[in-house]
Amino acid sequence: MLEILGTIAANILSLPGILGVLFGMMTRNPLVGSALGALVGVAKTFVFAGMSFANAEPLEMGIAIIVGAVFGGLGSMIRRIGATV
Repeated sequence: MLEILGTIAANILSLPGILGVLFGMMTRNPLVGSALGALVGVAKTFVFAGMSFANAEPLEMGIAIIVGAVFGGLGSMIRRIGATV
């Protein structure tokens, strides 16, 4: 249980969380922002697994994709709501 929570927290504070929000704020469409965030999650796992999908753990890949997609959508919603204030 602690390993799963640590993986989630590490992805939130690492590239999928931060770059997901950044790429999400580049667009006003939440679906595009989520897709860009998920792409960051895949790229992060691929790079840190030594450029080989054989070395990537499926749990870590899935969590990175979900965190990137959520934070990408959050970034686009920040841009959409922040522009109306």
